[in-house]
Amino acid sequence: MLQVVAIVLLSNASKTHEAFFSSAVNELTGGFNKSYSNLRGYFGLKETNRQLAEENARLRNMLSANFESPDTNRVVYTDTLFKDTLGRARKFTYLPARVIGNTFTLQANFLTLERGSAQGVKKGMAVTGPQGIVGVVVETSTNISKVMSLLHRNSKVSAMLKKDNSSGSVEWDGSDPTYLTLRNITKGAKVAKGDTIVTSNYSANFPPRLIIGTVADIMSESASNFYTLKIKTATNFFNVQYVYLIENARYAEQVQLETNTPKTP
Repeated sequence: MLQVVAIVLLSNASKTHEAFFSSAVNELTGGFNKSYSNLRGYFGLKETNRQLAEENARLRNMLSANFESPDTNRVVYTDTLFKDTLGRARKFTYLPARVIGNTFTLQANFLTLERGSAQGVKKGMAVTGPQGIVGVVVETSTNISKVMSLLHRNSKVSAMLKKDNSSGSVEWDGSDPTYLTLRNITKGAKVAKGDTIVTSNYSANFPPRLIIGTVADIMSESASNFYTLKIKTATNFFNVQYVYLIENARYAEQVQLETNTPKTP
């Protein structure tokens, strides 16, 4: 106690000692305050990170790239097979869409498109890309649609040889995403490797003569009257970015008539 009193009296009586002791006290308290601040800051990191995340989210949401209007473009395609007294009648309408989801490694693969019922998409619409056909719409929401890819075990598309219209059914065996299988091509057809395969006239979804792929291999069984063809897909399913949805104005009418069971007299 006497030492403390002596130090106080000495510092009060001498400016030199007052400055010395004041500096020592400030250094001591400053070190303590720094340690306390670091400790408090460590336990406050969670809240700080939360605030930074909110600020980053707010700034990112202000970026112009985040804003996009729904695609409402329509491209009219006239099928010359259908005419009336006024000239050619519209049958197919093409709607562009951006691919925002795509799988190709599963047994049941789908694509997700950024265009839905509010922009004219309907279940059953065909989907094609710049290189070849892609699949069929199986589900829609207001702004999004889901497409069953050709790379789906349940996918079946009516197809034919471009050069002679010999028709069959294109499926996928679930193995290689770059190849499809075309069945029921009669052995009377003059098929060769490299021949082009297109959609047939019998499809309610697809317009005729859209490219599917090319013949890569021909398999023949003596016990069968049909070829099984291995088809190299025209569409590269690994990098599909944009597609066209195809609306058939007579789709509902055709499907209803084909699925109706005739009444017996």
